[in-house]
Amino acid sequence: MKKKFLKYCLDNKFQKNMEQIKILELLNNFQNNNISNNILNKFFQKKSKKLGFYLHGSVGVGKTMLLNFFFNNLNFSKQRMHFNEFMINFHEYRHDNKLKGLDNSIVNFVKKNLKKTELIYLDEFQVTNIVDAMILGKLFENIFKENIKIIISSNIKIKDLYKDGLQRDQFIPFIKIIKKYCLEHELTIDQDYRKYGISKLERFFYPVNEKTFFQISSIFREISKKKVIKSKEIFIKGRKFIIENYLEGFARFNFADLCSTPIGAEDYIKIAECCNFITIDNIPDFNDDNADKQQRFITLIDILYEKKIPLMISANFNYANFNSSKRLINPYKRTISRLFELTSPKFEIN
Repeated sequence: MKKKFLKYCLDNKFQKNMEQIKILELLNNFQNNNISNNILNKFFQKKSKKLGFYLHGSVGVGKTMLLNFFFNNLNFSKQRMHFNEFMINFHEYRHDNKLKGLDNSIVNFVKKNLKKTELIYLDEFQVTNIVDAMILGKLFENIFKENIKIIISSNIKIKDLYKDGLQRDQFIPFIKIIKKYCLEHELTIDQDYRKYGISKLERFFYPVNEKTFFQISSIFREISKKKVIKSKEIFIKGRKFIIENYLEGFARFNFADLCSTPIGAEDYIKIAECCNFITIDNIPDFNDDNADKQQRFITLIDILYEKKIPLMISANFNYANFNSSKRLINPYKRTISRLFELTSPKFEIN
């Protein structure tokens, strides 16, 4: 797989990085020792020593790129999901079964939805609310009980997950389970690979003032020329969300429309599904007083990055000088890095 990866890097003009190659070799060992395939299926019926591979590291080091490559070269039943999507699927399953008066247990979710899957890849793993924190231990316990393998990418070490979260003591059983069943490795690279070859932020406007508003409006009008403006209604579990400035896949929002109201990952996924370019105006700098809005913004950018939606933004901070609430500083570094990429020429507007 190493030769394939080197060719993949060459074809995509990625810099060859020895730290990534070391992690790839560890992933190969994990595959050979713990993941079955059609030929060796019977041999691996015995209980595996480790059922998961947890890869963490700071923003921009290539965790997702590396795990995507590994995942795409596995030839057996598998699923790849952003962690937010995985949890939404779980909560929807429980909600639907509750309405039908059926058993909505975690055991049934695993057996009915994951029984044909040998491996699940969960990208951007982070725990931000107490509901998920209290469920994850039992959920992963049942996944591992079914001998389902998991690979995970995260910006956070296992021991620091949900750090300082509400009633974190109820999350400790999950940490013990994930440590027991998973290999944990860190990918460390000095340079943010996403910055290579990008000379300027052509769609990142700072600060928010009349001049930048005029610039961003002029560009939006130009790139959406000949497109018909029409508001679009999106329905999420009976709730209605209206995109007022919608032009055949091009959408323009004020930050408050997306992050100052109680909406979340489900809404952002639906928005991303009907948009191929998004402009967000008036993004504030963040602190402890608006941490709830910052959390929504982090989730929003994670999903837009996952869906590869190019952005144009105006913000009260620039890439090199930004503030954050104390508890969100680490995930927010990833958000800033992704904003840099989503507003760069690399993400072309179609």
